[in-house]
Amino acid sequence: MSHGHSHGHGAHEHRHPGPNDEPRAGHEGGHAPGHPAHEHDHGPHAHGVGGHHAGASVRRLGASMAITGGVMVAEAIGGWLSGSLALLSDAAHMLTDAGALGLALVAAFLATRRADDKRTFGYRRAEVLAAQINVGALVLLSAWIVWEAVQRLQEPHGPIDLRLMAIIASIGLAANLAILWFLHGEHTLNARAAFLHVLSDTVSSVAILLGAGAMALHPELRWLDPVLSLAISALIVWGALRLILEITDILMEGVPRHLDVSAVTRQMESAAGVSAVHDLHIWTISSGLYALSAHLVVRAESMGRNDDILNEVKRGLRRSFGIDHTTLQIESVEYEHLHDVHTH
Repeated sequence: MSHGHSHGHGAHEHRHPGPNDEPRAGHEGGHAPGHPAHEHDHGPHAHGVGGHHAGASVRRLGASMAITGGVMVAEAIGGWLSGSLALLSDAAHMLTDAGALGLALVAAFLATRRADDKRTFGYRRAEVLAAQINVGALVLLSAWIVWEAVQRLQEPHGPIDLRLMAIIASIGLAANLAILWFLHGEHTLNARAAFLHVLSDTVSSVAILLGAGAMALHPELRWLDPVLSLAISALIVWGALRLILEITDILMEGVPRHLDVSAVTRQMESAAGVSAVHDLHIWTISSGLYALSAHLVVRAESMGRNDDILNEVKRGLRRSFGIDHTTLQIESVEYEHLHDVHTH
């Protein structure tokens, strides 16, 4: 990504110092003398997840995946035995739930791996790659459900065991509610994707229960089963579209949706001594980790206060916007940008 100035992220060494290493130039707390004007702040969360939080997250995701896998098998068998396409489609939906949880689990593990000289942000973007696989599975699944539902509407299937259908749907509903409780505190991209999967699956379970009750009271409403399947596929497609938009924003390195560039600029310009901000870029590295690079134009009388200015700007960004990873370049009003690629 071009940041509008002559250095990129690859130009900075992100290796974390070991217990016997000296502080390295370019990082907070270890600046080489004579280089106060450029600070690279990794923030408290920039290159790893805290051990306790990561361990709890992995346990919650693992428990959720185990429950989802068990219910998926039960729904698949129950759908086959009962003849309910809605139950089979819900089992297929739970297969993507299990896949989403599995991908979130792998991504959570990879996110704990430290950065190195080749991957200066570590493996944070692994969750984005995993989410792409998840979207592909969702699209294929919804296509199969729609095809099968249309076939059943054209050629009615055999009788449905409504009692078995209702029992399995009730088990699925209880399991989904338990998983939602497990996942409600997770904030990563894939965990939130899995939460949306399970939430839509919870709605599906309720719909299947209501459909079973309606067909038990009115046997002529057997067309409800494939129609419910079509509704489930619509939920799947909706979830896939939301994921696609979020993945696209991250890969295009767009400004996070909850941030306003003008508000961020005003916050930075409010620091004592800062007269203007330009070459401002804000993007998402991974869920909950946002990065910013900018040039701070400083008044001549404040040029000796570089460290104070940097500390004030970074503190404001972290406190007001949750931006932890910042790369800030200080320059005087007279600086002419003769060798910059572009300015704005």
